[in-house]
Amino acid sequence: MSIFVTEIIDEEWGNSFELTGIGYGALIAVMLLILLLGCVVSSADGKKKIGTKQLVFSAAAMALAMVTSEIKLIVDMPMGGSVTLCSMLFICLIGYLFGLRTGLTAAVAYGFLQLVSNPYIISIPQMLTDYIFAFGALGLSGIFSNKKQGLLKGYLLGVLGRYFFTFLSGMIFFGSYAASYNMTAPVYSLAYNGAYLGLEALITVILILLPPVSKGILKVKSMVNE
Repeated sequence: MSIFVTEIIDEEWGNSFELTGIGYGALIAVMLLILLLGCVVSSADGKKKIGTKQLVFSAAAMALAMVTSEIKLIVDMPMGGSVTLCSMLFICLIGYLFGLRTGLTAAVAYGFLQLVSNPYIISIPQMLTDYIFAFGALGLSGIFSNKKQGLLKGYLLGVLGRYFFTFLSGMIFFGSYAASYNMTAPVYSLAYNGAYLGLEALITVILILLPPVSKGILKVKSMVNE
């Protein structure tokens, strides 16, 4: 179809697209560009930029998120999505540690990384919604960076942000499957995406609330802000 994607014909699930080698390279280049832009763009006060420590911690958190995203507590659902080993927590942690700008930058880059590693594309709008916007929303955790119980609040906001975009994607791009379950498209999308995101969120919230975990996270935050 193009030098970036090839079309896959599937009569049961509908046509989708697969990235070519050049397509993978282009996405990696875009991801690196986003990280570089995050390094040079000043924050709202015009004084502080993303530094080396932030990049190192963010890269480590993204690596942990990628590894844990491959550890499935529940196998992949038919149209994508699964309960992973708290993978979203590591991306939300970046926003909690370094604030909104760094959190959003890393989360959007992580969205590209997920797209490179496990793409499912039926159209450009669906790709943007499912990967860039949905995973990018996890960076909203940075809003609560300096608040009491900031990680818990930020994590819940980030997951709700991802849920919003996956709900839109399910309703708009995959709503045709709702009839098979005797549901309307909005209800189908709410239930489908809420099932795996809600369960993972519940497991992660319990983990965050454990005293040893919460104390350890506070020590990490203190260390990165020294």
